[in-house]
Amino acid sequence: MVVRTRLLAVVAALITAVPTALVAAAPAQAIGPPLLPVTVTNNTGRAGSVHLYVLGVQLSSGRLGYVNQAGTFVPWTGGQIPPSPAPDASIPGPANGASTTVRFPRGFSGRVYFSLGEKLKFFLTPNGLVQPAPWAPGDPNRDILFDWSEFTYNDAGLWLNSSQVDMFSVPHAVTVTGANGATKRTGDVVTGGRNAIINGIRSQSGWANTVHSRSDGTVLRVLAPGKAAGAGLFSPTYLDSYIASAWNAYTTRTLTVVPFGDRPDIRYNGRTSGTVMTFTNGAGQVVASFNRPSSASVWGCDGDLPAPNDQVVGPISRTLCAALNRGTLGTIHTQPSTNAAEFYRNNPTNHYARIIHANMRDGKAYAFAFDDVGAFESLVHDGDPRSAGLILSPF
Repeated sequence: MVVRTRLLAVVAALITAVPTALVAAAPAQAIGPPLLPVTVTNNTGRAGSVHLYVLGVQLSSGRLGYVNQAGTFVPWTGGQIPPSPAPDASIPGPANGASTTVRFPRGFSGRVYFSLGEKLKFFLTPNGLVQPAPWAPGDPNRDILFDWSEFTYNDAGLWLNSSQVDMFSVPHAVTVTGANGATKRTGDVVTGGRNAIINGIRSQSGWANTVHSRSDGTVLRVLAPGKAAGAGLFSPTYLDSYIASAWNAYTTRTLTVVPFGDRPDIRYNGRTSGTVMTFTNGAGQVVASFNRPSSASVWGCDGDLPAPNDQVVGPISRTLCAALNRGTLGTIHTQPSTNAAEFYRNNPTNHYARIIHANMRDGKAYAFAFDDVGAFESLVHDGDPRSAGLILSPF
């Protein structure tokens, strides 16, 4: 089963939340090269410079830092309050139609940022790195066109995913090629997909302000609903009526959660009393309780839906979060539902996730934190990788 949050506690010191790539337990013997070549290809059709950054955490030491083009890890040092500018960790990226190869050292997890036309601005505190957060007031990267992918490369292989959890900006595919020569690829938008996503979300009632454009007319990004609501650009109670209806459906019937696809015998039963949904196991023992979540908790899959890295509460919470984002809770009573044709039929619904998924060639995306429930995420993984890639899509 896919678990995408095991490193959240490790990288929490990065100040802004980092929805990390997937992590698995390391095997006894490392496989894959010590330095994995990752080729970034620029097919955007846009002129101007591209700047790359490989930032994250060295897993063996827990130290935060960056990786240069050759794959050498450099820990961050210094930092102050107020945050001071971080050293320039940029790697010159490819011009339009060209490629640049960087290397991931084994035992590293973090993000690959890519900015177009201008370098990103990072800052250090004594405890970590302040990363770009263009949804926050005054963020110096607000008018820069940029995006990122997330990854973990360890002794169990490579996990690499494109992410739209916080925003949608520069569409890009991710690939991995294993020792057997087979290449896996996901994250491609359909032809004209970027414009279709931007225009589709903008046309929904109440969603127009989630789209941010620069003064020169360049559309820089669409903010995910949670980020937009936090910035005052979207209704903070948008999903409340649906959440209440879905939650109340289980005052008179039972919700069955089967959180592990490979272990169908593990089932939890949920019933609502007042605003609290309580789950019991097969022996009738109470194992988890959740307050009826706010819209913010559903968008972020946190708050009233805490998901600890355990084998009970976290898996139930992830399932609830996915069902509420996809609009299947309250009408489909065994979760998770894995039939995409049943998603986003509720009103109000998560149009951000709906429209992004609809414009991906394979239907897969990371449009919210637990979009991997049911394997709908834009992720590639190989236990014995030999190379990987990021391909910036035409737009």
